[in-house]
Amino acid sequence: MKLFFDLETIPAPEKLRQIVIEAERKKFRNREIAGDDEALYRTSAISGDFGRIFCIGYAIDDDPVQIISGSEDEILKKWWPIARDAHVFIGHNIIDFDIPFLYKRSVVNKIKPSQQLPVKRFSTENIFDTAKEWSRWDNFSQTSLHNLSIALDLPTSKDKMDGSQVYDFYLKKRYEEIYTYCKKDVVLTRQVYRRMLFL
Repeated sequence: MKLFFDLETIPAPEKLRQIVIEAERKKFRNREIAGDDEALYRTSAISGDFGRIFCIGYAIDDDPVQIISGSEDEILKKWWPIARDAHVFIGHNIIDFDIPFLYKRSVVNKIKPSQQLPVKRFSTENIFDTAKEWSRWDNFSQTSLHNLSIALDLPTSKDKMDGSQVYDFYLKKRYEEIYTYCKKDVVLTRQVYRRMLFL
């Protein structure tokens, strides 16, 4: 079973705002962002330490894309039984982002993963990361899913929004638009995967 997937994430809970800001300030202490508390808080959306999963888009083999939503622990409780039978996990930048984020948030929420994915450099036995495969593991030439769609002449998933806007849409309670965007990313990832393997 091939499992195509993508996460949409949001910053830490409001009750952790100050803790997160100080933690992020240490990471960015020599950069301009260090003086911008709101920007620092928003960067927690890309860190599994405090950021949260808002939804997971996924598709099994050729099936239509589905969305898992709800509270973070509900999302993870639904996700791991689906992931249990996957032989290959496929996504864009999942080795550096999605998989570590999933594991960290699972530990935080005390939800045991159904699979322990060995995320090792150059290993592609059960993970196909379209970002890594396209760049041939050269981090300096790794590209975004949007740019890859342009290079391959595929319809972009970023026509109405992009990942940097997820939190703003979340604050406005425009959840369906986030789900639609997430689904489009999964659709595009599957198209890229097939194109790269000449399927």
